Amino acid sequence: MLTVSKLSKSFGGRTLFHDASLQMNSGERVGLVGPNGAGKSTLISLILGEASPDDGSVTLDRRSTVGFLPQETAPAGDENVLEIALSHRSDIDDYEAEPKAKRILHGLAFRETDFERPARHLSGGWIMRAHLARLLVQEPDLLILDEPTNHLDLETLVWFRDYLSRYPGAILVISHDRDFLDHLVGSIVEIKHSRLTRWRGNYSSYLEQSAARDEQQAAAYKNQQREIEALQRFADRFRAKASKASQAQSKLKQIERMERIEAPLANGKSIGFRFPSPPRSGQRVMSLDDISHAYGDTVVYRNLNYTVEREQRTVFCGPNGAGKSTLLKLLAGVLPVQTGERISGHNVKAGYYSQNRIDMLNPRQTCLESVLDMPSPVSEETARTVLGSFLFRGDDVFKPVAVLSGGEKSRLALVKLLLDPPNLLLMDEPTTHLDIASIDALIAALKQYNGTLLFISHDVYFIRQLATSVLHVHSGQVRFYPGDYQYYLDKSNATSERAGLTSGRPMENAAPVISQPPSDKSMRAVREERKRLQMERQTAAAKRRELEKHAAALEAEVVALEKQQAEFSAILELPDTYADPGKAMQINRQLMGIAESLEHATAEWERAAAEAEEAEKTAAGLSTD
Repeated sequence: MLTVSKLSKSFGGRTLFHDASLQMNSGERVGLVGPNGAGKSTLISLILGEASPDDGSVTLDRRSTVGFLPQETAPAGDENVLEIALSHRSDIDDYEAEPKAKRILHGLAFRETDFERPARHLSGGWIMRAHLARLLVQEPDLLILDEPTNHLDLETLVWFRDYLSRYPGAILVISHDRDFLDHLVGSIVEIKHSRLTRWRGNYSSYLEQSAARDEQQAAAYKNQQREIEALQRFADRFRAKASKASQAQSKLKQIERMERIEAPLANGKSIGFRFPSPPRSGQRVMSLDDISHAYGDTVVYRNLNYTVEREQRTVFCGPNGAGKSTLLKLLAGVLPVQTGERISGHNVKAGYYSQNRIDMLNPRQTCLESVLDMPSPVSEETARTVLGSFLFRGDDVFKPVAVLSGGEKSRLALVKLLLDPPNLLLMDEPTTHLDIASIDALIAALKQYNGTLLFISHDVYFIRQLATSVLHVHSGQVRFYPGDYQYYLDKSNATSERAGLTSGRPMENAAPVISQPPSDKSMRAVREERKRLQMERQTAAAKRRELEKHAAALEAEVVALEKQQAEFSAILELPDTYADPGKAMQINRQLMGIAESLEHATAEWERAAAEAEEAEKTAAGLSTD
């Protein structure tokens, strides 16, 4: 169906592809992965014929139809939603097409009353859903999707994933959602250093295979380099001696005949950061007391009571339209309270990461101006340094916010949070538009963050990594689950991970609705338990520091012994050393002693390092309790 053969493509002086090949057959489901800027969108443009390769070819079966959903907002005019869904259909009779289109639109969360709405009255995300419906109605032989889950809520994503699992054609998809890829694709194509590499299996399998490959290549490369160095040393040492010259020459020829193993390729650019420690808040961070909120005649909450405590890491789950984003905005103070009271705790500083990133940014400013325009101003040098760590380098800092991609806007919004860190962080779909490497960096930073975190996400992997409690939102009520995501699934009797995130049915064995503050007795028990855990953490941290210090001292000893060994070995390689046989024997004895000491020190260091690593795991485990 699709053949990419020996493809080469350069753009702006940069080589995106060199001698890259790919074969895709009918019915296959393939995930296309790689860091931002690796060339995923360019490869799609080449497949669609919108760009031409510098060398090589891209061939599509003439009989095959191709459908493409771009990442950016599709155009919209006066046509209504149903008309978009029915446009460009092929081989579908009219009497079949309209019922099918309506079923798909329902699956994508459109209501019957939306079908006649002009598309220009819809937001970009809903326009994308209408065009997605068009492609699913059309049912092309090859369906190409660029980040199709970006604009989908959890409930719609479940439906979409299940629909694609039954799709009759081939699918090529770019996605940052690991869970989505794991459930859908049967192979992964990785773009890395101008090459296309295909891995059989889903995304998790690809990670394991790729890591094993990299480890094997690194070990093979290292071993070959050692062998080359040893052969070269022999040749350099003895090529001037007549009795050894032929052997030295043989060693050099052996090096020439070797099939060289390539050096391991470094990973592409990725962001790396950690949130500075924000000021410590009081134990009770935020309370909503007797809150009611409505949009016109639509009541979202009536007499809601909810309390947030320090260092909670809570994900909001529930069906589409349940009010998760509204609740987050009420807590952040972005939405004014209509009735009831929002009570901020002692020393609380809230930071809101909007699902619509442009809400946090001024489109008329450049990236640098946006970062310099902060409540707590920073120097231009600091601003440029932090922007650089988020991949805004060189003249990129002068880019207008208005022209940034979705991923760039997300990274810029993170920079602003990083430079003015809150102790209450509220994030609405933080992984949208971020690639997988950037999501990993965000997870690592949030694991180190010592404030209070409340978030909404449709990314199961992200949730499992961070959430230590779950708030289920449904029909104006909230239920709190004081455990991680698996605890929530077990207690809610959810039949699957995604169902747990989207279920709107009543839940058995659920924790009660939070309507009253906890009693003094329960608070005392909580404080005592926290005190006990704090002491355990301090003890574990002290032990870890002691073991790390011991391991560092042993490592320094090993390094010193290796240096001595190298120095004595270098002396033995000098011809003058053998002029005095007694001196050579003495150096040899010293070298043997050093080797023995080195072996002992290395064993001790490895043992100490393992103990320190175990202590670090113990301390990390206590810090997440």
